[in-house]
Amino acid sequence: MRKGLLSLLLLLVSLLGSLALEDLERKAFVFPVASNTAHVVLKAKIQHPLTSVTLCLRLYTDLTREHSLFSYASKRHSNELLLVAQKPNQYKFHLGSEELIFKVPETLSTNHFGKHVCVSWESSTGLVELWVNGQPLVRKSLAKGHSIQPEASIVLGQDQDNFGGGFDINQSFMGEISDVYMWDRVLDPDEVVLAWYDQALPDYLINWRLLNYTIKGYAVVKPALLSVHTAG
Repeated sequence: MRKGLLSLLLLLVSLLGSLALEDLERKAFVFPVASNTAHVVLKAKIQHPLTSVTLCLRLYTDLTREHSLFSYASKRHSNELLLVAQKPNQYKFHLGSEELIFKVPETLSTNHFGKHVCVSWESSTGLVELWVNGQPLVRKSLAKGHSIQPEASIVLGQDQDNFGGGFDINQSFMGEISDVYMWDRVLDPDEVVLAWYDQALPDYLINWRLLNYTIKGYAVVKPALLSVHTAG
């Protein structure tokens, strides 16, 4: 009986050691090298299919090749929701089997303090909005009537080609990612600006200041080099 209890306690300690729940304000996940293994797994309590969503994050990188920022895979589709930076001034947004591309004006794509990117989508109209550093691009349409499945594998820094894996070093992220937030609604313009300044908003699915995450491979948590706080 004592042996069984000891084994259970060791298992719980192991699980707690591999899983972090942390306030990461003014911190960042740093990906220092190209890799087909390094990534961060995010856990979110998603109870039902999503018919609207907003995702915001901050990135700092010198990559010019394509790199994955946020990958949400389901058992149904590896690209259930995927945000990719194709170039310094171009982003690709996937929903299931559909995708669209946003080209960012040069005035927004050059920023010494990194980039803050928000993307939102609603099923009822299919409208997609992309905001870069608090500025909106022209709305586009994608996957009207679609729903995002709730059983998810959510990864930062890699593009999932299958549920939880299938990574390609040529799509990996190098640099730092911070201030990752997700909601099951479309933020209004004032809220996007608040998110850019890292102000608290309600009803998170993913909350950077109370983040449930696991680091896999060579990625580390460090104070953010450049953020909204240093920009001011």
